[in-house]
Amino acid sequence: MIGNLLRVLQLAPLLLAATLGGARAFEKVSFPSRDALDLIGWLARPEGAGPFPFVIGLHGCAGLYARSGEIGARENDWSQRLTQAGYAVLLVDSFGPRGIKALCTERERSLTPAGRARDAFAAVDWLNRQSFAASQRISLIGWSNGGSTALRVADSPEAKRLRHVIAFYPGCRVMLKRDWRARTDTAIFQGLADDWTPAAPCEELAQRGGARFVGFPGAYHDFDHPGLPLRERKAAYSQRPDGMVTIGSDPKARAEAIDAVMAILKTP
Repeated sequence: MIGNLLRVLQLAPLLLAATLGGARAFEKVSFPSRDALDLIGWLARPEGAGPFPFVIGLHGCAGLYARSGEIGARENDWSQRLTQAGYAVLLVDSFGPRGIKALCTERERSLTPAGRARDAFAAVDWLNRQSFAASQRISLIGWSNGGSTALRVADSPEAKRLRHVIAFYPGCRVMLKRDWRARTDTAIFQGLADDWTPAAPCEELAQRGGARFVGFPGAYHDFDHPGLPLRERKAAYSQRPDGMVTIGSDPKARAEAIDAVMAILKTP
């Protein structure tokens, strides 16, 4: 009997243990990538049947999950805020299906932002087939490596499928070597003290390519995290000779960024 019960539970829809503001939990979904494998997504929706405006979320180089196995605090917090504001969220796990745990300390990476951009458009493909999604009101937010991916998405011929693209602290040096242009409404949010993905190349990229650049004085990488104490860590592509980078929350920058993102998403 216990074995049968376990099999039933395994077949039931999977819900992440962490809830969104005491309301609805994340629902685990699967959808085809454009690279012959199935991707994992975590879906959070406001109450009701929809169709809802959607925000696709792209995690950073550490992956989507905390050490506990739950959705990371940053993505969870943003999802809660967005669903409370009436947006549904689809967080795309690009790493798990490919057997990748993290890429933060690797210079030679098995998955690049260009490859992850295909995942973003696979998510758009899937949402366009769902009755609860307003297909003309899909936007994208990416953080760090996911932010770099967001910039790849914004420069794609398919970018017009997205209403808004928002990149938090992306790496912009590589993009400066390309004829990068924002093909849909695009904003870059960067801490001006960031020593991992510096702000200056992103500001130049935005000026050249028709995007908005929003810089936050004194803020470091991960400044919008809901509760990450300021600390140093080892990372590839550090701008420092010791190979370390500074990460951590900045309450003022975080509050301003939240307001700015909500304002962007409300723009037709």
